[in-house]
Amino acid sequence: MLAQFLQFLFSGITVGSTYALAALGFTLIYNASHVINFAQGEFIMLGGMLAVYFTHSGLPLLLALVLAIALPAIVGLVMEKVAIEPVKGAEPVTLIIITIGASLVLRGLVQIWLGKGTFSLPAFSGEQPLHVLGATLMPQSLWVLGVTAVVVCCLWYFFARTLLGKAMLATSCNRVAAELVGINTDGVLFLSFAMSAALGALGGILVTPITLTSYDAGIMLGLKGFVGAVLGGLGSGLGAVIGGLMVGVLEAMGAGYISSSYKDAMPFVLILLILFFRPSGVFGGKTTDRV
Repeated sequence: MLAQFLQFLFSGITVGSTYALAALGFTLIYNASHVINFAQGEFIMLGGMLAVYFTHSGLPLLLALVLAIALPAIVGLVMEKVAIEPVKGAEPVTLIIITIGASLVLRGLVQIWLGKGTFSLPAFSGEQPLHVLGATLMPQSLWVLGVTAVVVCCLWYFFARTLLGKAMLATSCNRVAAELVGINTDGVLFLSFAMSAALGALGGILVTPITLTSYDAGIMLGLKGFVGAVLGGLGSGLGAVIGGLMVGVLEAMGAGYISSSYKDAMPFVLILLILFFRPSGVFGGKTTDRV
């Protein structure tokens, strides 16, 4: 029983780390603009698909991974400049439609370019599993967990110790006050889209050797990342990380102990419960004006 429980736990934490990175992406943009970017899942998909494309093109793995993170970040910048900035201050429904439209465009372009097939990426350090108390842990899972931990620490340092990070925090607290003291809030929003896209792409790259990827893989990953962000409390970075991990563990436990048929339904049952009983999330984030 312990081995089975650990197996489900390892699986849940691994995929939950990807949801945590997606949730952080949602949180970054929400803090900068109070906008929910429903194209976040497509950045996850882009990271995985581009990593596969570049490695199959013969590029060294490290260069392929750097490009697979950099290009989605550029796509995020273009999206903010072309789709979000012209309608700044629009109604929530308008912004929802715009981000969903951007998601559909990205998905369609990747489908045309790379096709509808399912693609794999070699594990970064082999396929030999590690054995822990009767459960098996793939080396790629350690990469997912380790890189996620490093990203969280880097983001903490960025927001706590750097001037630019503090400018982003100030913008999230009070945009008007931030502008009055000379902070370029438009630039903060611009940067938040790039960082959000890069985080999503990184999550997609890390999880692709485990779960494979395709042009439509970002839909569920993005939605589950959103559930994690809401669960932790929109606006809370720590909440986003813990919320993403909780969603992953709940999903794995539900699939293992109840039925894998309900695996994708678990996070959405969870978000309904959260919205009914604690709309501000576990960590009591800000009240959401735009969803």
